[in-house]
Amino acid sequence: MTAQQGRHFLHIPGPSPIPDRILRAIAMPIIDHRSAEFATLGKHVLEGCKTVFKTKQPVVIYPASGTGAWEAAIVNTLSPGDTVLMAETGHFATLWKQIATRFGIEVEFIPGDWRRGADPAAIEARLSEDKARRIKAVMVVHNETSTGSTSRIGAIRKAMDAAGHPALFMVDTISSLASIDYRHDEWQVDVTVSGSQKGLMLPPGLSFNAISEKAMAASRTNSLPRSYWDWQEMVKINANGFFPYTPATNLLYGLKEALAMLQEEGLDAVFARHQRLAAACRTAVEAWGLEVLCQNPAEHSPVLTAVLMPPSHDADRYRKITLEKYNISLGSGLGKVAGKVFRIGHLGECNELALLGALSGVEMGLAAAGVPHRSGGVQAAMAMLEGRAEANAPKAAVA
Repeated sequence: MTAQQGRHFLHIPGPSPIPDRILRAIAMPIIDHRSAEFATLGKHVLEGCKTVFKTKQPVVIYPASGTGAWEAAIVNTLSPGDTVLMAETGHFATLWKQIATRFGIEVEFIPGDWRRGADPAAIEARLSEDKARRIKAVMVVHNETSTGSTSRIGAIRKAMDAAGHPALFMVDTISSLASIDYRHDEWQVDVTVSGSQKGLMLPPGLSFNAISEKAMAASRTNSLPRSYWDWQEMVKINANGFFPYTPATNLLYGLKEALAMLQEEGLDAVFARHQRLAAACRTAVEAWGLEVLCQNPAEHSPVLTAVLMPPSHDADRYRKITLEKYNISLGSGLGKVAGKVFRIGHLGECNELALLGALSGVEMGLAAAGVPHRSGGVQAAMAMLEGRAEANAPKAAVA
């Protein structure tokens, strides 16, 4: 293996690169997690998280990956034998389904082709058919990291209301929070699941549940056992800035810094930057003559772009060549699209120059791997970024 010079270009769709400010914050000396100093930190981050989720309801923080937050959402609200409705939008929706099934939950899985988000009309139709109200929850992935497709959460909320169905609404924002506009309260989401290693620009290790009053009420009567994940104990102790067990203290220092960075830039500006960079990336893909996996322009992800390889060309071979020659990591295809796509992450701290550097590596890699393409993708992305001053304006949320 040839020694690589310079900084590694990490452009997977998460974990995202960690800003130096956050690295320095995490390097703070460890403190007593039962002290008044820690209580001040705890209250600060617990309250600050609400601004990112856009909620006035409790947000709990676990020392865990996003998978833990998925499990917490299930065990605090559902009981064995309950039925939930989910949409097959990609690999991560499939994994959430598997977790629910292991807890004895019956999952109705609306089939999908992994090239678009959840269909609000299909959800409305199924809920309208459920006259007995057997379906206890609708569970949707906001940004499907495996495919680069987003689901229209506001539209799904409207579909649920149109059906007049009382099901809980649970949304996975693990790869969308702090990168795509998200509105927990306005869209009447009952449980929002997230993680630290994407838009929040932290290492893996923190996960989140934002919890509505309706979900909290469900947690008082459901029958799935839990201890570590129990909301009731967590919320009670969080009120004083503490946690019921040892928290990830130094990651909370990093979270405090991440929240400050998001506030300084402004959430609307953060979302607009992600939209702008994603559009430039798709422009490059089109100029190369390649195809974006997500087929619905209204559902294109601002977080990542999944690119289909031409027939008979293996995406993993291409990624290996690009890593070895140009020191750039690109995301692999997962599940049904393994070996068929590579994924370009443009989330977190990413800016124009970082994206253009990554696109240069992608384009040189296409040539090095012998992948059929047209040159000029980087130039096309540059031209778009140079001519799109209006894209800096904040965009409305996708409803």
